[in-house]
Amino acid sequence: MPRLKIYHGILALGLMGGLTSCDKDFEEINTNPNASTEANANLLFSQSLLRGQYVQDRTYFYTSYLLAGNYVQHYSTTKDATQSGVGNKYGYDDRFHGAYFNTIYTNVLNNLTESINAAKKAGHVNKVSAARIYRVLLFQRLTDIYGDVPYKDALKGFPENNFVPAYDPQSEIYDNLLKELDEATAAFNPAAGNPTFGDADFLYKGNVDQWKKLGYSIMLRVAMRLTKRDEAKAKTWAQKAIAGGVIQNAVDNAVIKYPGSGQVFNNNPVAYEMIEQDYKSGSNGKDNTEAGKYSKTFIDYLKNETDPRLPVMAVTYSGSTADNNPALAKGLPNGIGPGAVPDPLPTYSEPNKATFLRFDAPFLLMTNSEMAFLLAEAALRNWTNGATAADYFKKGIENNMRNWALFGTAGTISETNINNYTTAHPLTGTTEEQMEKIHTQFWVALLTDEMECYANWRRTGYPKLTPTNAPGNVTGGVIPRRFVYLQSEVSNNKANYQAAVARQGEDNLLTRIWWDKQ
Repeated sequence: MPRLKIYHGILALGLMGGLTSCDKDFEEINTNPNASTEANANLLFSQSLLRGQYVQDRTYFYTSYLLAGNYVQHYSTTKDATQSGVGNKYGYDDRFHGAYFNTIYTNVLNNLTESINAAKKAGHVNKVSAARIYRVLLFQRLTDIYGDVPYKDALKGFPENNFVPAYDPQSEIYDNLLKELDEATAAFNPAAGNPTFGDADFLYKGNVDQWKKLGYSIMLRVAMRLTKRDEAKAKTWAQKAIAGGVIQNAVDNAVIKYPGSGQVFNNNPVAYEMIEQDYKSGSNGKDNTEAGKYSKTFIDYLKNETDPRLPVMAVTYSGSTADNNPALAKGLPNGIGPGAVPDPLPTYSEPNKATFLRFDAPFLLMTNSEMAFLLAEAALRNWTNGATAADYFKKGIENNMRNWALFGTAGTISETNINNYTTAHPLTGTTEEQMEKIHTQFWVALLTDEMECYANWRRTGYPKLTPTNAPGNVTGGVIPRRFVYLQSEVSNNKANYQAAVARQGEDNLLTRIWWDKQ
């Protein structure tokens, strides 16, 4: 036994000596020459831009199409409330209502925060500012559909090991979003030698002036969201955004361009998700997986107003031929159940595969059309100088119609048709009538940006939608006011979840979030 102890001691000393002698080579030998030891801010930012637009994880399909897009009656499906067409029938499904919560934290915000940290470490202020602005947009979407969400404590799993973040009140989140935008826009340094994301930035290629305009545009959007809750604060921040300079020219639109070939991430997410999950190539309007079509509410409005966007947006089918003749356009009644469609499914209008349902179509993140409509409302509230509400309203329509040309020749609307439409649709009437006209046109212009359309409808009440009351709905025939939290939060983050529910109200589809004041 003593000899064994001595042997072990000698072996240990030998190992220690061996480690000492090769210590200088240890790191080199055990380092993968093909692996990066530092977070790559550019790659993480690029990934966040692409994943933030929902591709390949059903988030756009669930969150924007089946839920928000059906709530605002852009779309309609024939499935009942217990099936996947829950948005049209006000049903509930954790996969759909929890998808954005689950995806945006884990797949997008986490990497975006790592990108910010890496850029800060390198002292790259322009990268930090751009990423902060984009992070505000993502958190704005999150809080607008759920209300109170993890914010200050979010994304602290590493290195803090905080896997049960507290939920912040939406009022405090909104204050911080405005603070972030104010600081980020002011921090940009356009002087030569200050690095940007460059080609890794799929929106602006690192153009500082354009990123500032996007920051102020998001600021205006966030400010206007406060009109029912704190009008004075809304006015202060709206005027700050307008003075800073929002997007008003098409060249400054925040647009991601997709090649439409190769990897899935090269495809426009709206087209990819909607074609793969409902409007499959070759279905010719009859074999749609979700039996999805445009809503009767939406198509009737476009037809009644002789809107030149109708043939650009919608087609019906005769055999295998897509026809965009406005006279044939017909929307699927809202709330209609399985087997109750009175006419053959191909005779109902669906999205046009020659325009925005193309894999190589651009993704419009923020445009001059949205800004013009928000500026029209601000002018109506006497918060602006110069152009009138009527001027901005006209611009909003014109900008949206012209932006359809971004989707190719099939999306081009002639200037004659644009002028005829705006001449026939002036902004007149009482203040309330003008507000309705502004936000009804905004509803049309926000097709594809369904989350924003849903938020703006809840804030303004326009357009005036007639709810459905389909069998099996869980709201008593009332259009939902929010999404229900991801149910894994109930078990995995129970205390913080319960605190949020106690503060905000019951975790159901009818509880209004903070800014959605009656």
